[in-house]
This record gives sequence, structure tokens and C-alpha cells, in this order.
Amino acid sequence: MRNAESLSREQIREFLASSEPIEFAGCGRKEKYDWVERVLVAQLYGELSKGERGVVRAYVKKVTGMSASQVTRLIRKFLDRGVVRAKPYQRHRFRTRYTAEDISLLAEVDRAHARLSGPATRHILQREYERFGDARYRQLAKISVSHLYNLRASARYRNQAAVYEPTRPSAIAIGERRRPDPQGRPGYLRVDTVHQGDWDGNKGVYHINAVDAVTQWQVVGCASKISEAYLLPVLEAMLSQFPFTVLGFHPDNGSEYINHRVAEMLEKLRVEFTKSRACRSQDNALVEGKNGAVIRKLMGYGYIAGEHAEAIGEFYASQLNPYLNYHRPCGFATVSLDARGKRKRTYKNEDYRTPFEKLQSLPEAEKFLKPGVSLSAMERKSLAMSDTECARRMSAAKAKLLRRCKTQLPVPPRFQ
Repeated sequence: MRNAESLSREQIREFLASSEPIEFAGCGRKEKYDWVERVLVAQLYGELSKGERGVVRAYVKKVTGMSASQVTRLIRKFLDRGVVRAKPYQRHRFRTRYTAEDISLLAEVDRAHARLSGPATRHILQREYERFGDARYRQLAKISVSHLYNLRASARYRNQAAVYEPTRPSAIAIGERRRPDPQGRPGYLRVDTVHQGDWDGNKGVYHINAVDAVTQWQVVGCASKISEAYLLPVLEAMLSQFPFTVLGFHPDNGSEYINHRVAEMLEKLRVEFTKSRACRSQDNALVEGKNGAVIRKLMGYGYIAGEHAEAIGEFYASQLNPYLNYHRPCGFATVSLDARGKRKRTYKNEDYRTPFEKLQSLPEAEKFLKPGVSLSAMERKSLAMSDTECARRMSAAKAKLLRRCKTQLPVPPRFQ
């Protein structure tokens, strides 16, 4: 039926009478709404009497197949607004709290700090805003750890954002085989070595990692070889970098440490010399965890020739060690005993702080420092630049160093 919207009232009455047993249905909602609007406009529905309106209403109901209540709603919409349009779907959305700029800022912090754990990153964001006054971190400073991981999983964030040499056993009776007992005092070091792989029979550099058991103050050094002539100068330089007096030295049972030369050096410094016990893998777990979380994460697993040990050691002393101790938060566990007497470690958000902050929090911390070292001077050093700025400078220096090391690698061996 053509031009159905322009029928006269008499024609509409005849149509309704003749099509009573027939049922109609419209094609789609948009087509039905457009047709209803054309009918109401053509019939001048607003000027009709009550009886004539009833005829038009019945006509619309018959042709479209809609219910009487739905036809009533469409007619009321036409009388109020002059048009019959479907209401667009509006999905309910929660208010966005963290903007695209916040996510980009989080990605930048993660790149600078090599994507630390959630609690450690949250502590850095708080310090950037509260301690260093960077207004860009206003929102991120209040973020929860769980939502921080949600932002890391978002599409916007994702779009921004070697060979081990096992330690050789030694049966030399040097050092006391026991677990050190710091009793809350800084200066008891856990020490380990990380080897940077081999290449065609050539040994890579050796990273020397020393971590304080109480404050997690960390000093990293580098030696081209682990013989006594190369290792002792590196150890002496590393021990001098600790701000507090070194009281204990605890390595595993590798011969690079369990020897008379190292024992004589420690005896001169009046340092307690202990070593790991057999079948007690937790004795040196702190420094072994730092081996992966810091050295392997930073330097990777690829071969680096021993000739670069001095340059790497300078990088550690000037860039990495200040970053680790003044600007990189660590987790400090709360230790408790369960019903069976086993130690249980719990990490809370407030337990994340930098090693310097941990040192500051110790009772009478000044008495542990070396002569000429003060907490006020260390505080000024920690506030000289923000955490992220220090991480950015360290990362730039590391990239420059690794480019130099990799471009001077020996020619790879031929495969036969």
C-alpha cells in the first residue's frame, strides 16, 4: 500500500474495517518510528478532535504491530517534541579517575625503575609528590597497589610501556659456619658473586654483590677475575662505600671468599667472618634475591669481556649504588612465628622504603655511622634529585655503558 501515511480519515476507517482479521508488523524500529512520524505529520495530529485521534491511533497500532501503550508513548513524544526518534543507547560509565597522562606517567616511572613491584612503585609515586613536590603525581600518589596493577594491564599502558658458573665447594676451615645474628644493627653484610657468562673459552666479568641484612643497603662492584689479586681491591673499595661500620661478612662457600687473603683483610678491619651452612639455602637468600632483582635485571645474561670491569665498577659506584640506596624502595618483612614455631614473613604496603629511610628509622642510627658521615648530609644527598630523575640518569648511563661493551665483543666462534 503506497502513501499509507497520507490517507484520509474515511480511507483509514475503511482500511481498518476491511483488514480486521489481518495482522501487520513493521520491518525495524527506525523504519517504524519514521513512518509513525510521517503519519502524524500528514494527519495534522495535534489539530484533530478526540475521536479522529482515536482513528489515527488505531491505524498506527494496526500497521506497525506495536502495543497500545507503545503507540501512546510515541504519540506523546511527537506532541512534546515534534519528532519520533529512538532514544540513543547510553551505556553507564564510571567516572575516570586516572587519565591518559597518569597512565603515561606510570609507564615512564616503570621504564626508569625497570618495573619494580607494585608496593615499591607506589612508594616511589608517593615520594615524587610528597617529598619532591612534583604535581604531576597528585593522583598517582593516592593509588592502591591493586589498581596500579590494573593500570599496568590496560591497553594504553601496554602500548607505551647467559651462562651460570656454579660455585665450587670448598673444605677450607676459614670462617665460622653459622648464620649471622645482627640483632637489629646495620653492618652485617651478605655477599655473593654473579658471573657474566663465557664466550669461546673467555671468562666474562664478575659482579660482586654485598647487601646489609638489616637495612638492605646494597653496594655492587665488578672484577675482571675472581683471583685474590683482582678481588681484594674491589672488596676494599666496596666496604668503604658503606656509610656505617661493617661488622660482619657472610658469603657462601666459594673459594673466592673462603681464603686466607680475604680472612686477613677482614681480620684487619675487625669484621666477623661467617659462611653459609650446608643444606640451609636461606642463609644467603637475601643477596641471592638481589642478584636476580638488581644485577641480572640490569645487566642481563649476555657475555661482557673482563676488560670492561673497571668501567662497570665506576658505573656502579657513581650511578647504580646511589640509586639503589637512596631512590629504590625495598620490602621489609614483618617476621612472626606460627603455631608450629616456623617463621612467617608478611609484607605490608607501609613496609616498603628505601635503604636510607630504613637506616634513618633505626633507634640511635647516628651511632652506627662511620666517622665523618652524618644523617643530615645523607638526607641532603637523597633529596638532591627525585627518584625517577635518578633512575632516568642511571638508565641512560647504563645504556651508554652496555653499548660500549657490546660493540667491543670478540668475534663469535665459527660453527662446524
